[in-house]
Amino acid sequence: MARYFDVHPANPQARSLAQVAAILEDGGLVAYPTDSGFALGCRLGTRDALDRIRTIRALDDRHHFTLVCSEFAQLGAYVQMGNREFRAIKASTPGPYTFILPATREAPKAMLHPKKKTVGVRIPDHVTARALLDVLGAPLQSSTLMLPGAEEPMTDGWTIADTLAHEVDAVLDSGDVGLLATTVVDLSGDEIEILRYGAGDPSPFEE
Repeated sequence: MARYFDVHPANPQARSLAQVAAILEDGGLVAYPTDSGFALGCRLGTRDALDRIRTIRALDDRHHFTLVCSEFAQLGAYVQMGNREFRAIKASTPGPYTFILPATREAPKAMLHPKKKTVGVRIPDHVTARALLDVLGAPLQSSTLMLPGAEEPMTDGWTIADTLAHEVDAVLDSGDVGLLATTVVDLSGDEIEILRYGAGDPSPFEE
């Protein structure tokens, strides 16, 4: 049964964050709030938890998982960025965007697109999400919490705790989740491509 943690949106309680981080360290799967709906997250290298995300969301192996980071400085360890990519991401983060980029050797292999060897990265503009990342001290392997057939992410923590009571290990809720999924921008090729239109303004990436 999933544990439910209700924290303050402006000052999430340290004890609750520490408990959720401990669940992640033990290989658990957590639903947590972001500026673009709830997301499912697990610690780096937790292949079993990634498989659980695939099952919950009915994903195939072409899905781009996302490394959710607390700050821009973390990105360089996991993705390759030239000047164009560096400037574009720096100008748009933190915020409701996911960027697809070529992975470095440090990126967990289980997350990579099997053919392109790319991975998604993002820095949420959300107090609770970033506080959890800070306590954990590392990025989260993550995916937007959209159930099969849904067009928008789940946004209510109590509903998630009830619906996924036996599929996730914890739900972290601060009551201030965003309503739309991220805008997904593919920066891995010669041309910038918007793969999904969402909460982030796409105009900086459109010709």
